[in-house]
Amino acid sequence: MNRAVAPEAAVSRPPAFASGLRRFGDAVALVTKSGEVSYAALAGRADAFAARLGVERKLVLLEAAPAVEFVAAYVGALAAGHAVALAASDEVAAFRARFAPDATYARQGGRWRLLIDGRGAGAGALHPDLALVLTTSGSTGHGKAVRLAARAVEENAAAIVQYLGLKGDERAALVLPMHYSYGLSVLNSHLSVGASVWLAEGGLMAAGFLDGLRAVRASSLATVPHGYEVLSRIGFAAENLPDLKTLTVAGGALPVERMHEAASAMAGRGGRFFAMYGQTEATARIAYVPPGRALVEDRPGVIGVPVPGGRLWLRGGELVYDGPGVMMGYATTRADFARGAEVTALATGDLAVQDADGMFRIVGRAKRMSKIAGLRIGHDAVEAGLAERGIVAAVDGDDAGLCVLAEGAGDVAAAVAALTGLTARHVTVRHVAALPRLANGKVDYGAARKIGSDRDEAGLARAFARIFHPQPVQPRDSFAALGGDSLRHVEAAILLEQRLGHLPKGWEAMALRDLVALEDAPKPDRASVDTALVMRALAVLAVVVSHETLWPLYGGAAVMVVLVGLMLARFQRQAMAAGNVRHMLRPLLRVLVPYYLIVAGYALAWGQVPLGSALLVSNFGIGAPATFDRLPFLYWFVEAFAQMFVLFAGLVLLPPVRRLVGRDPFRFGLWLLGGAMALRFGFPLVWDIGGQRIFTLAWVLYLAALGWLVALADTRRRRVMVLALAVPVLASVAYWGGNWYGSWTKYGTVLGVLALLLYLPQMRLPHALVRPVLAVAGASYLIYLTHRFVPNLMLAPFAADLPGWVFSALSISGGVALGLAAFAAQRALLALWAKPSSLFHPCKNTLGVRG
Repeated sequence: MNRAVAPEAAVSRPPAFASGLRRFGDAVALVTKSGEVSYAALAGRADAFAARLGVERKLVLLEAAPAVEFVAAYVGALAAGHAVALAASDEVAAFRARFAPDATYARQGGRWRLLIDGRGAGAGALHPDLALVLTTSGSTGHGKAVRLAARAVEENAAAIVQYLGLKGDERAALVLPMHYSYGLSVLNSHLSVGASVWLAEGGLMAAGFLDGLRAVRASSLATVPHGYEVLSRIGFAAENLPDLKTLTVAGGALPVERMHEAASAMAGRGGRFFAMYGQTEATARIAYVPPGRALVEDRPGVIGVPVPGGRLWLRGGELVYDGPGVMMGYATTRADFARGAEVTALATGDLAVQDADGMFRIVGRAKRMSKIAGLRIGHDAVEAGLAERGIVAAVDGDDAGLCVLAEGAGDVAAAVAALTGLTARHVTVRHVAALPRLANGKVDYGAARKIGSDRDEAGLARAFARIFHPQPVQPRDSFAALGGDSLRHVEAAILLEQRLGHLPKGWEAMALRDLVALEDAPKPDRASVDTALVMRALAVLAVVVSHETLWPLYGGAAVMVVLVGLMLARFQRQAMAAGNVRHMLRPLLRVLVPYYLIVAGYALAWGQVPLGSALLVSNFGIGAPATFDRLPFLYWFVEAFAQMFVLFAGLVLLPPVRRLVGRDPFRFGLWLLGGAMALRFGFPLVWDIGGQRIFTLAWVLYLAALGWLVALADTRRRRVMVLALAVPVLASVAYWGGNWYGSWTKYGTVLGVLALLLYLPQMRLPHALVRPVLAVAGASYLIYLTHRFVPNLMLAPFAADLPGWVFSALSISGGVALGLAAFAAQRALLALWAKPSSLFHPCKNTLGVRG
C-alpha cells in the first residue's frame, strides 16, 4: 500500500496489518450483510481514503462503526502515517470540541462524510511515534485519551496472534465496538494474519445472531462478561456451531463458575476458551488464562499469565505491566499529542498476588475506582461531577456497582446516570442529613460505607444471599439467573412479601439491586401473588386432608407434579440449554437432605435400612412397608421428583435436545408431552406392577410436561393450544385410569388449575391472607414429608380416647403445624450456615474476576 504522507524520517513505520493488506490478495478480509470484501479490495478502498487526506500528517478522527467504510478509513489512515483517533457515534462531537482533529470521518444523514476543516491548525506537530488515540472506558464525562505508538499497536496484535494461535483460515465474529481496545484488537490481530472478520451489526442482541454466526462459519467469538450472559439467554450452548472453535472473554468481572461453564461448553465442542485481562493503556491485552487452566481454575480474581512479550510484577502490592504495548501516556488537550513516551511500566491500579504456579490474581483496587460493565468509573470524578450539580455526596463501590451517600433530597440517581452512563441496577443511593466527616473535615469513608451497608445487613440483599448460600449473589443477579428452584422460589416470595409488602410482577427476572430499591416504595393495599404459589399451598392442604379423611379432595399430588414441571421450565431451562447438569441437579440437595433424615429415622426404628427407599426406586414396586424395606407409600413423590430431575439431566446430555430446549422450549414441551403419554400407557404393558404403577414416574411425567407448557404459553395462541391439549390428555387418563368419579374429580381439578395458571397468573389477595398462603406454600414440601407423623406417632396413644372428628382435626392441623415448624427450623439452620463473607452488600466492597 502506498503512503500518502510526505516522507518524514522521524515518523514511525505504520503497523504491518495496515500497510501490508495487499499481500493477502483475494482472501476474504471482511464479511458484512452486503457480502464479502477481499484484502485487495480493502487495500484499494484504504488507498483511496488516504489520498483524500492529503500529504500533510493529520490527527484523523473516525467514527468507529461495524462498516467497511470505517475499516478502510482506519487502515488507510494508519498505513499513510496519520495519527488516528476513534470515537463512538455519540462521542464524535465531544472529541472534536476537546482535541481539534484535523480531519473527521463520520456518518451524517446516513452517509459517510469526510470533513477537513483545519480545526487543528496551529495546534502543534504530532509526535512521530503517535499512531492511535483511544479513550479509556471511564465514563465520568472526563475520560482520558490514551496515546499509543505504532509499535505498541503492532506488537500487541502480534502477541494476540501468538497466544491465540491465529492463522489465515480464521474468521472472527466481531460484536464488540471498535472504539473499545478489546474490540479493535480483534480486528487488528486477524488482519495481521490474513484472516477474515464478520462485522456483526447489532451485536449479540441482533435478531438471528446465532443463525448468522453459523451461516458465516465464524471460528471465534470475543465478548465481555455481560455478553456471555446474553449468549446463555439466547441458547448459545445448545446451538450447533461446528465451525466455532474459540471463545474469548475480557473487559470485566467473570465469576469462576462462569469461567468453568464457558470452558466446559467450548471443550465439548472441541474448542477453547480464553479468559483475558487488559487495559486500554496497554493497547489491549495484558494477561490471559490458558484454556486448560480455565477448566479447573477455582481461584477468584485469577487473570493468568502475561501475554507474549509482556512482563508482570508487583510493586507495593500493585500489579505493574511492562511490554511493547504500553501507552506513550495520556492526553487531555490537543497539545499533548506532541509529547513523546512518558510511561515505561504501567501501574494497573489493581492489587494482586502471584501464586506458586506463576498465575496472577487480582485481590483489590489500589485506587477509588470501579470497573462496571466494562466502564472504569472513578469515584472521585463522580463526586466532583455531582458537586458541579450542587449535590454533596460520598461515592464508594466495587466492580458490581456504586453506592452514593448524598446529603438532602434530589434526584441523585439521575445525576449519577448522566455522569456515568450507568443504569439504576448498578447504582444504590442513600440520603442522609449530613455526610460523616473526620476531624480535618474530609469525608469519613469508613463511616459512610457503614451507613450504606447497615440497612442492607439485615435487609433484602442479605436475606436473598442467605437463600442461595453458598452460591455467591451479586447485585446484577436475578432469581432466574441464579438458577432458583421451586423451593427457593417460595422462600424468596415470602422474603419479598415481608420486605416489600407485595410481590412485584416479574420479580423473578428483576436484578437484586432493583428489588432492593423497591424497599422504600409505598406498600399497596392488596398484594399480587403468583397463582402457582397459591396452588402449591392448596395442593399440599388437599394432600393432608385426603390422607386423613374420606373427603373427595383428589388431585393435590397431581397439581404438585404440574408445578414441578412449571418451575423446571421457569428456572432450569437455561441450565438445560447449556447442558449444565450440575446446575440442574442442585435443587435435589434441598429435597433429599430432609428425605434421607426420614429414611434414617425409619432405619433406626426398624433396625434395618429401607433399601428401596434409600435408593429412590421403591416407587417401582420394590419392597413394602410391611417388610421394612420401603418407606410408607406417600413418599413416592420424592422418588418420582428425583427421577424426573435425573431424566431431564440425561436428556440434555444429548446435543439435539439441548438445541431444542435453547431454541424452541415450547416445542420441546410438546415432544415431552407426547413421550410422556406414550410412557403412561406403554409402561404397564412392559412392566406390570399392579396398583403401584400410580407411584411411578411413567404414570405422572405427563403432568410435569403440562406444567412445562403452561410456563411457556406466553401468547394467546399457545394458551389456547395448551388448554386444548390438556382436555383430551386428562380425559384419557381419567377414563383409562379407572373411569370412576374420583378420577374425573381429580383430573377435572387439574384442568381447572391449568386454566388458572394460564389465564390468571397473578392473584390479588388481602395482606391478611398473603403471609399464611406463602407460609404454607413455603413449607409445602416439609408438610408433605412430616404430616403423617402427627396421627401415626404423636396422637396414636390418644386415638382410642378422642372422638373421630377431633382426632382428624388435630391430625390435619397438627400435620400442617409440624411442617411449618420444620420449615422454620430449616431456614434457621441455613441462616446459621450462611457465612457473612459470601453475602452481597450494595455499599460494601466485593471483588470478582477481572477480564
